[in-house]
This record gives sequence, C-alpha cells and structure tokens, in this order.
Amino acid sequence: MLHRRAGLPLSHALLSGALLISAAWALPAFAKPVPSVDLILHHGRVLTVDKAFSIRSAVAIKGERIVATGGEDLLRRYKAKKVIDLGGRTVLPGFTDTHLHPYPVAPSDIPVASAHSVAEVQAMLREKAKALGPGQWITGSQWQEANLVENRNLSRADLDAAAPDNPVWLVRAGAHSGVANSAALKIAGIDRNTPDPKSGLIEHDASGEPNGIIRESLDLVRRHIPPPTWEQMRPANIAWLKSILALGITSFFDASGSFNDEPLDKGGIANPPPTLTFRRAQALYAQMGAELPRITMYIDHPGAERLKAFGHHTGYGDAHVRLGPIGEMSVDGGFTGPTAWLLADYKGQPGFRGKGRMTDAEILELTQSAAALGWQMGVHAIGDAAIVQAVNAYAKVLDSQKLTGKDHRWFLDHFTIMPPDATMATMKSHAIAIAQQPNFLYNLEGRYEATLDDWRLAHNNAVVTPAHRFGLFMAFGSDNLPVNPMVGLYAAITRKGPSGRVHGPEEAIDRKEAIRRYTADGPYLSWEEGTKGTIEKGKYADLIVLPFDPLTAAPEVILAGKVDMTFLGGRLVYQR
Repeated sequence: MLHRRAGLPLSHALLSGALLISAAWALPAFAKPVPSVDLILHHGRVLTVDKAFSIRSAVAIKGERIVATGGEDLLRRYKAKKVIDLGGRTVLPGFTDTHLHPYPVAPSDIPVASAHSVAEVQAMLREKAKALGPGQWITGSQWQEANLVENRNLSRADLDAAAPDNPVWLVRAGAHSGVANSAALKIAGIDRNTPDPKSGLIEHDASGEPNGIIRESLDLVRRHIPPPTWEQMRPANIAWLKSILALGITSFFDASGSFNDEPLDKGGIANPPPTLTFRRAQALYAQMGAELPRITMYIDHPGAERLKAFGHHTGYGDAHVRLGPIGEMSVDGGFTGPTAWLLADYKGQPGFRGKGRMTDAEILELTQSAAALGWQMGVHAIGDAAIVQAVNAYAKVLDSQKLTGKDHRWFLDHFTIMPPDATMATMKSHAIAIAQQPNFLYNLEGRYEATLDDWRLAHNNAVVTPAHRFGLFMAFGSDNLPVNPMVGLYAAITRKGPSGRVHGPEEAIDRKEAIRRYTADGPYLSWEEGTKGTIEKGKYADLIVLPFDPLTAAPEVILAGKVDMTFLGGRLVYQR
C-alpha cells in the first residue's frame, strides 16, 4: 500500500511511489556484475566440432573449463584476465590420438629417425661409438627406408661399416622390424642356421647369411641390451610427452602400457623395464599433470592371475591418467615387417600370407579373462585374417558374458585391410569399434604397393565402407607412423601417398568428418566424450590454434601444417 507523504498531494505521492518502484526494478540491471573469466580467445574461427559443427569467433575460459563460445560479444559479456586476439587464426579441439607409443630418447640412442641417407646413419653411429667406447650397445628407433635417398632397408653391412666394435640395434618405425649388426647378432646367437621364431622372420642375404633384418620377434636381440634405469629415462619420458603437445595432441592412448612395476603380489614383476607404467605415469602426472597431455593407458595382458591381482580395471584413474583397454597384444604383424596376416597371398609371394601370432584358443582365453575382470578390449589386428580371428573371439566372449548390447566400447586397433562383409556385420551387431591410423596410407604407400593386390591396395585403411556402409564407430590415431595428426587428416581426405597417387578415392572422407574422428570421437573410446573432444560449455579447455583453416586450406597446407598454440585445461602449454 502506498502511504501519502506529509505535506504532499496524493497525486504527487502516487507518482513518487511509482518512480521508486521503477528504480527498484531497474537497479539489478545496472548493478549486475560482469562475470569474470581467465581467458578469452577472439577474432578467429572456432571450429567447435559440436554435433552441428558450429563455427564461432570467440571462446571464454575459466579455470580448466570452457564457459562459453560465441561472437565478439563475449568481450562485453565477460571480464577476462587475459585476452588473445587470434588475428583470424583457427581454433580446434585438441587432438585425441587413440594409439601412440612413447619413444623417449635413451642414453644409447642415435636420432636415426631424422636420417635421410645411409651415410647419415653411419655418421651417427661413428659419433656414438666414439662417445660410448667399444663394446657398448648403440640403439635407435623410427628409421624408415622411405626417408632414405637409397629407398631401401638398412642392412647388417651398413652398420658394420660404421660401428664394427659396438653391437647395434635400430628399430624401424612401427616397431615390427629392426636391423642388427654382426656384433649384435653374435650376442643374440643368431646365425645362418637359426630357425625363424614362431611369430617372426629372420631375413637372409643371397649367400644365406642373416642380413640383419628381423621381423616381428624383436626380442631376439632386444633382450640382450642392458636397460637404463627409470631414473635415467624419467626426463626423457617428460621430454617426449611435451613434444606431442607441439603437434596439437592434448590426449592420447599409450599403447605400450603395463603395470609391471606394481608390487609382486599386485601383478608386478621383478626388475621391470624402465618404461612408462601406470604407476610411474600417476607419479609423474601428480607433479606435472597440468603441463602434460592427458593419457589413457592400454595394458598388455599379463596373464589371468596377474591381471586379477592388480585389482583395477578400465576406467580407473582421473582426468590426467586413466586405465584404458587390454591391448595392444598383436593378433598379427604389420606391413612394416611385413608380416600382417592376410586372407590372400602377398603380391608376388605365392604361398605367403603373413603370420598370425595367436591360436584361436589363446585369443579367446585372454579375452575371456580380461572381460570377466571388467576390462575393455583393444587388440592389434592389421590384416583381414587377423581381424576375422579377433572379431570371432570378441563376439563369442561378448555373447557368453552377456555384454552384447551393453556399453562395452571394445575396439580393434588398426583395421588396415577390410575383412569380409560378414565380419563387419558381426562387428556392427556387437558394437565393435575401430581405432584406425589413416596416416598409414601415406607413410606405408610403398609397402602396400609392393605387397597388396589391387582391391586391398585401394581399400587399405578404409573409412567409408566400414563406417558409412556398415555403421562402425571409428576414431583416428597415429601409431608413430609418423606421430602427426596432420598427416592423418591429409591422407583421410585425399587418399594420397607421398607419390601423389590416389588409392581408393571412394574411401576418402570430407574434412569435417576427418577432424571429428581426430578430436571428438577419440574420447568416446575412454568414456570421456562428456568432458573433452569438442569446444562446448563445461568441457575441458583443451584447444589448439592453427595458422590456417583445415576446412578450406589446400590439402598440402594441411600436410605441412604446424600448430601455433596448444592449451591444456585453459593453460598455454606450447607456443610456436
């Protein structure tokens, strides 16, 4: 009720009261504080990769999370501690790479991956031999013949000429083959009479002597190399983890994981190798998690008893380090061997179809034991014969343990050679997904052309047929061939190898789909699609800034593309 003020006519009192009410209603609008945020990126093209693939120009971040996306009005709607003008550059969600192997540099390593000729490799070996002294092992990894001007494999003779007094072991990119010199072969007890191991091959020269190349069974040599300590390798692991941030990878699946250093009664082993185990990763990330890419760790199946003793399973962990699938135990080899297991003969090699690594009973047993303890599955299957075997085992266990129709998210790694339609139909009915590496098409072009028939060559690392025709879920990764999402994006949209030849253009996908499979889809395989993978409110601000727009840039620009900035949880962790 309005009360008349003393000495004022009623009309004035009513008017005064109305003005007071109007001012009271208006006050909150004028007094409402502008929300504060930590960072606004603006004046760019923000590819949110949400369901509609919305494109914005700005994104606001508070703490680790995205607060809002929109236009330049975000600068008025929020008060930011820091503002970055993108100058028209493009923002993407950080890449999630579904399959990587950390390759920290050991004290005995040479940087053979950077060599462009046999002579360069030999110069590296001579320098390392001088530094280490006679008798000391020299190691290295990631070399590939396609990078050498000679365009051929390294040989025993090449290594002997440079380091005759040091045992040498250099692992090829992909880790399915390696080359040893004479000193290393002697230590390993390998000569012309050594039989091929069950799951590998020892190559020989025209005279019948080993030529130094060993396919698949790399442990024939590797087990003789004295390992460094974890204390020596810890800084090297940190350096490797930081290096992939420069490639825009903010989350990755470590396909080399184990829990070997757990106590013996908790699944561990005596004298574990100095690799990045789950326990070591947890300790490392407890100190440096805000600076390192998020990691989902595969666990190599250690046997049913050790797996049970460990006591944890898929999903255990946090936003920085978590357990992923049992994997990537190899059902077959790969084309870097090449020993991938095919349903048809290798081109020009009558009777040779590669090799399977497990019997039907073995893969069934390990799948059953893992599933019974709550583990997701993610085994390596490259050839079509290996895929058939793995899918059959998966389907049997999913049915027998009543997991079919449930949210199990089992997947196959690689899926390079498409299996028969019936196998893909089984994958669809059992919701078996794929973690694929489209960059294989680019980097292994020469191997594919040399070993595959026309149909398999045209459909290697296919996306359209399995994903569009059969509806199979697929996310992308690199598997160190090379570690670079840009190569994968290029190969997926062009189907081109380094030669410029197009292989199976009908399997090419559009740019939005390729980006989605490298950003939004990967987190699905670790049940994290609700917290990362797209640029949406509430998700982690794991972002990258590119100096080009991958939706419109020439494919060659994407192939050679560099990342300008990488943000992890809103924090700038890399700047070019």
